[in-house]
Amino acid sequence: MQIEDAVKRALSADRLGTYENAVAKLDARSTPLDLYLWNARISAAFLIPLHIGEVVIRNAVSDALTRIHGPRWPWVQGFADSLPSPANGYNPRRELLRAAARCANGTSQIIPMLSFVFWQKMFTQRFDVRVWARCMGAVLPGADTAAPRHVTRAHIHNDLEQIRRLRNRIAHHEPIFARALGEDFAAIQRIVGLRCTRTADWMAGHEAVTPLLRNRPP
Repeated sequence: MQIEDAVKRALSADRLGTYENAVAKLDARSTPLDLYLWNARISAAFLIPLHIGEVVIRNAVSDALTRIHGPRWPWVQGFADSLPSPANGYNPRRELLRAAARCANGTSQIIPMLSFVFWQKMFTQRFDVRVWARCMGAVLPGADTAAPRHVTRAHIHNDLEQIRRLRNRIAHHEPIFARALGEDFAAIQRIVGLRCTRTADWMAGHEAVTPLLRNRPP
């Protein structure tokens, strides 16, 4: 059995078919397995900037909430009441209350328990006055001081949505090769830079996304 046939059987014809269709439109030098491996490698390369970006943004939000509600903000009822609590779909208030009930030892233990979408929801319009008009400059010093706070907040929300979609596809081992990956990486850089430009520079000095983008299978 040829290696291509063996891998196709192991990974499934449906999965490899996505790459076969893409390669059919590219140079004949590439094979579906070339593209599959490149997709896997760049997915892995994104894990470092995704890691840094997520930790940075959730710490920024936690710092803002600490300034407003104190260091035990996850257990402050007033903050919980400010979160949306829809009957259907994702419910940030319920997620926070469940996490707070499971862990009463400290905010630092709650932070990683909350999902990425929780932190993204903190950049919706409902928190313009409650949080970002009061704390954005302090916790995101890289933000443009000439821009209205609500505009910056909306840009952050949009970047986080882009990052979240990328993150979810990588987590589920889905193809990302058709995405505008350079723009995805730029969104992560912007988020990190808002918090700390030196950290953004440090991340840029250690990331492997950019060289892989230059070496995509032809």
